[in-house]
Amino acid sequence: MKLRLDHLAICATDLGIGTAWAERALGLTLITGGQHARFGTHNTLLGLGDIYLEVIAPDPHGAPYQGPRWFDLDRFTGAPRLGNWICATDDISQAPEKAGVPIALTRGDLAWQIVVPADGSLPDDGGFPTLIEWGNCTHPATRLPDSGARLHALEVHHQQAAALAVEVDAMLDDPRVTFHTSATPALHATFDTPKGRVRL
Repeated sequence: MKLRLDHLAICATDLGIGTAWAERALGLTLITGGQHARFGTHNTLLGLGDIYLEVIAPDPHGAPYQGPRWFDLDRFTGAPRLGNWICATDDISQAPEKAGVPIALTRGDLAWQIVVPADGSLPDDGGFPTLIEWGNCTHPATRLPDSGARLHALEVHHQQAAALAVEVDAMLDDPRVTFHTSATPALHATFDTPKGRVRL
């Protein structure tokens, strides 16, 4: 199974707060994304060239929804922060069992499948990426205005960093992604932006 980095997600309890936090940090303006009725969320977006960044949060004005939400958002608390990384594949049927079950989604002319554990959690507490397969549609990154920012590095911090590095590196060839041993799982990304280098 081959993977490629697709996008990064800043998670928040409130989309407005999360978007404002990201805009202050990066010195850039995100654009409105849309709603994900299946998971009761909505997002804002930023184009980063080959990938994109989203801020995602529960949608209080969406249709009545019975959880769990994806990206572990039902258990998310605290300030906005980088909460998930998503990798694309051309054959999601090969996703490992721990990644979850493929779910088909559409929004407008976008169509994709994404693998989500039944309880909405993140595989390996976020140490393993969420997997996505885009259908016959133009990738979102190519539809977004180019912000001028680029991902410089993505750090995956985890108790089992060495094992995850072996597992993921066999599928993902991207020198921007590195694994670091840490007592607490966390993600950190460094971006080259028009105002300089920023680490979230």
